[in-house]
Amino acid sequence: MTIAGLFVGEERKLRFFWRAILFILVGIALQPALHPLYDWVVARYRIDDSGLSATSIALGETANFIIAFIPTALFALYERRSIGSYGMPIAKALSANTFEGFLVGIVFAGAVAIGMLALGGMQVHGLALSGRALAASGLAWLGANAIVGIAEELWFRGYLLRALWRSIGFWPASLTIAALFAAIHYFFKPGENIWDVITLVAFSLLCCFTVLRTGSLWFAVGFHAAFDFMQFFVIGTPNGTLIPKGRMLDVTFKGPAWINGGVLGTEASVLMYPMFVLAGLYVWRRYRPAAATTLSPPSQ
Repeated sequence: MTIAGLFVGEERKLRFFWRAILFILVGIALQPALHPLYDWVVARYRIDDSGLSATSIALGETANFIIAFIPTALFALYERRSIGSYGMPIAKALSANTFEGFLVGIVFAGAVAIGMLALGGMQVHGLALSGRALAASGLAWLGANAIVGIAEELWFRGYLLRALWRSIGFWPASLTIAALFAAIHYFFKPGENIWDVITLVAFSLLCCFTVLRTGSLWFAVGFHAAFDFMQFFVIGTPNGTLIPKGRMLDVTFKGPAWINGGVLGTEASVLMYPMFVLAGLYVWRRYRPAAATTLSPPSQ
């Protein structure tokens, strides 16, 4: 194979491995370019983006969506495909898959919370909010976490997964993305430890597996949104030493860190691990792998 052949495939186009690398590099390059726009929006509309709030999450994840959307759109033009063909067809955004993923996320995180309560790692003292304030906060967190699900799934498991899948195979691609997903959280979120890293890797692998089985990202989007909604709004768990603002429950987390995750919250709880196994078994039994064949054409 010639040197050119290392980079260009049979169709005289860049090989998918290098497309994946370029996708990441373009995303990284876009981050500092968006900082002035982010600062302008915050100043123009006098937004308080401090702490862990629905507003701060929505702003940050909107920026992540833009960072993921631009290189996805560029590669869609390059490959002469629609943007939705990389796992997010717009017509299926409100499909049964999305709502099923959301329900699985609710049950998943809810079961962890029940386990923490039963084992003494979480204490509920009532509601932290009531009436209109509770409804408004719930809607704000729901919207913010919907953006989280769309932005992070598009960034990590949209075009990037497809490109790596076509170049090195599904599971090596999934493991690579899981390592990247965990590394970004590990190096940029305060207080991270090995238990949270295990959760992040398992979370990413589960989301990739849903793509393999369902043929799209919408199940993963719904699951991701519900997972975070339950953590931040309903449970009110700490996340990287920060306490969610506008949470539903007045709670404390006294007890062993292996149960409640300590300053990292439910993500670092060992109760997460059996739930990932159960969720994976559910997806495995619920969907047949043939549903995703259109996303995995022969490698180039």
